[in-house]
Amino acid sequence: MRRALVLVAAIAIAVPAASARPERPAQTPGVTATTILLGGTVPLSGPAAAFGALAPGAKAYFDYVNARGGVNGRRITYKYVDDGYEPARTVQATRELVQQDGVLALFGSVGTENNLAVRAFLNQLKVPQLFVGDGSSQIASPKRYPWTMGFLPSYVGEGAIYGRNLARTRPKARIAVLVESSALGKDLLAGLRRGLGGKGKIVAVEGHSPIDPDVASQIASLRSSRADTLMLFSTPQYVIQSFIAANKLGWRPQIFVNSISIEPTVMRTATLSTSKRVTEGAISMAWLKDPTNPRWAKDRGVLLYRQIMRRHYPEGRLTDVYNYAGMAFAFTMVDALRHAGRNLTRASLLRAATHLNETDNPFLLPGVAVNTSPAGYYPITKAQLYRYRDGLWQPFSGLLGARG
Repeated sequence: MRRALVLVAAIAIAVPAASARPERPAQTPGVTATTILLGGTVPLSGPAAAFGALAPGAKAYFDYVNARGGVNGRRITYKYVDDGYEPARTVQATRELVQQDGVLALFGSVGTENNLAVRAFLNQLKVPQLFVGDGSSQIASPKRYPWTMGFLPSYVGEGAIYGRNLARTRPKARIAVLVESSALGKDLLAGLRRGLGGKGKIVAVEGHSPIDPDVASQIASLRSSRADTLMLFSTPQYVIQSFIAANKLGWRPQIFVNSISIEPTVMRTATLSTSKRVTEGAISMAWLKDPTNPRWAKDRGVLLYRQIMRRHYPEGRLTDVYNYAGMAFAFTMVDALRHAGRNLTRASLLRAATHLNETDNPFLLPGVAVNTSPAGYYPITKAQLYRYRDGLWQPFSGLLGARG
């Protein structure tokens, strides 16, 4: 009996003592003492498969960082899944990455409609959806969806840059517009109208879905408007088709191409499928260096890109600038992870991602910085106008504001 009383007393003393210890926080998904798990979805197949190279390019940069000690003592694992640019597949893959794989955050997922399809789900669970391949006004909604942030310049801001250029240089232009029927196309068109400021005249607009087989009929319709300027607000496959269709019709308008579709391979394919006369003089904007352009041959960012590709992604194409863009995205992700500190949580990562002042991303054009705030969800707000000459994109302006 005495031994029983002693045991009860010992338990009575031990229980309060145990409850008095500070409770250990639940382990953050995707984080261990030595690893960080990130996830993302990209179109490795389908009509926007060109964008798929963003992911292996980003992974190569993460592998480079891991070889140099990782981030605050942790190595990054990046699992990316093919969604074919289909929002339904994006939803399924994202749910698996979060609920089965337990990623810390979604990073670099590609596509406007794709990211919008999973935004509410990720924000409800407070899973960071960071530096995604999108610049739409719908994605940048910090008050309603604080866990979601794009990486690309504002599509509205980009369209406005083209509009201001036309208003200044061709105020009487007759403008035809091919738009993807998504937030991408709608925002670019809205920005174009804003930048024109009443000058020039939009005489025709034709839309297409993100999975249409061809846009030849849309280009024929736009030509019938007697426009002298053609805006291509779409993804690479349809940009190439548009050049081909215009060439077959003998149409030679001044062409503008939105910046997500000016990768040099896209332009070379369009040129080889038509002629130099068709693509020569096309206008776009850029915020990245072009590693295929000799003017950057000795640039430290381009040299680093080549070094990383040779060491960590030797099977990848050095001339695929989407690989290079993936490294730019990944550099900023690593920056955010570092600033999140050793006590890495989803909340600390979001805090870091919304307080960036990054002026040393070596893959961006000189003078282009990454700046964010709790109210500023467009990390990149400057770009340059470029013209396609002799197989290369050449700058013909200083840095311009690209805010939405």
